[in-house]
Amino acid sequence: MAQRYLDLASVDPDADWSLPAWLYTDPEYHAVEIDRIILPSWQIVCHAGEIAQPGDWRTIEYLGESVVVVRGDDGEVRAFHNVCRHRAMRLVAGDAGCTRKLVCPYHAWTYELDGRLTGVPMRRDYPALDLAATGLIAVELDTWRGFVFVRLTDDGGPSVAAMMAPYDHEIAPYRFDDMRPLAPMRQRERRVNWKNVGDNYSDNLHIPVAHDGLSRLFGRSYAIEAQPYVDKMSGYLVERPSTDFWERFYQAHLPVADHLPVANQRLWLYFKLWPNMAFDIYADQIDFMQWLPLTPTTSLLRETSYALPDDRRAMKLARYANWRINRVVNAEDTKLIEQVQQGMASRSYTAGPIGRSEVCLRSFAAKIRDRIPEARLHRPPPPGWSRAPRAVGASA
Repeated sequence: MAQRYLDLASVDPDADWSLPAWLYTDPEYHAVEIDRIILPSWQIVCHAGEIAQPGDWRTIEYLGESVVVVRGDDGEVRAFHNVCRHRAMRLVAGDAGCTRKLVCPYHAWTYELDGRLTGVPMRRDYPALDLAATGLIAVELDTWRGFVFVRLTDDGGPSVAAMMAPYDHEIAPYRFDDMRPLAPMRQRERRVNWKNVGDNYSDNLHIPVAHDGLSRLFGRSYAIEAQPYVDKMSGYLVERPSTDFWERFYQAHLPVADHLPVANQRLWLYFKLWPNMAFDIYADQIDFMQWLPLTPTTSLLRETSYALPDDRRAMKLARYANWRINRVVNAEDTKLIEQVQQGMASRSYTAGPIGRSEVCLRSFAAKIRDRIPEARLHRPPPPGWSRAPRAVGASA
């Protein structure tokens, strides 16, 4: 197992410690984390191919907000708060749809696809109404290789392209822009803090212990590294036939993907994008996962798969085998993170030592501590700490 080491200890005195347990259960800390980490971060909504025609829209709901992304008559994709400016009614309901205009189902206020308010029944009844100033509230939007992202607040952080730049050349051959969804977006609640999902995703040391299937497929080729905003994990399929039927089937029958270099044909790539999204990239398809915080101890997982159009029977079977393999991996991970979450609630645990090889966990923890200095404390400060400026010392 290979790693790219990053000596954080030279710049961060807490680099050799994991994030403390109270960060995974404490309501006051959770509120600060939402404000400083999640609100200013990019969140994926959909692929541009899913809103290809004027009027096509998709929504995402998180942190009590609903955002609608819609393609305008001019071909531009825009994002708005899914809230009517009259009485706060949701303009659209559900995950997806198509419409010529955004018409409020409460009082029929009507908005163009570019957000302009153009229709108000009994308009003269509203002396305070300024039509031009009462359009939909825009949400910041970004696109990267065909995927559409939004963020609710702007803290000056980098674009998605800037965050992914260290690996963009590795992703380019997969033709993300041309991909289409293989299935609708799945949403599942998990009884874990959102960070536990991401921690597990980037944890290299549990692979040979908890994932027999991945160990059979990768042998000793699994490797990890960390860049400022992206973690990378990878493994090559070994030639030795697996003892598991679906793993062996996938090894033997995965067809050649003509758009990929030879070196990528049997490579599995994993990228975790700060702070809570991931792409699993295979020669046959890509899987997307996002973990959104609900409460200090629950999260919502949004998952789906994308692929280039390919009607070959061999490719369809390979994708099914891929699903069978990763269904087992996901079940193993779910059990792990739920048990870790239970352990985080124990009075016996504060923080654990973190190895130099755990480069992704160290990188993530450093970014959390940089944005929330209280995250350095191994035990929670007195209640009300988030509302009173205070000096934060080293781990205690």
